Amino acid sequence: MTVYVVQEVKNINLLPATEYGDIEILLPPGQVAFSTAPTVKRLFNNLRKFTSDDYLLMVGDPAAIAIASAVASHISCGNMRLLKWDKQERKYFVVKVSISGGK
Repeated sequence: MTVYVVQEVKNINLLPATEYGDIEILLPPGQVAFSTAPTVKRLFNNLRKFTSDDYLLMVGDPAAIAIASAVASHISCGNMRLLKWDKQERKYFVVKVSISGGK
């Protein structure tokens, strides 16, 4: 299993996410340009092996998170797992998402 980190962000400790798989960072730091075509292309390339058994860790530019979610959902036929950080518990929780008609 792989944990796909949407975007590299300084000062975020990704070590707790390694419990869920190998870390792969999808995008470098910084904002997504207003011309999103290069970002979409890069995300399709970097997520080409994404399956519903992998995880998407939602950090970075909100536009990058939205695009990565759309691409991952497209690739995995609407089924994906997200990692959500809980500040109080100081750990990640899995959020299962299915947008394929509840199947």
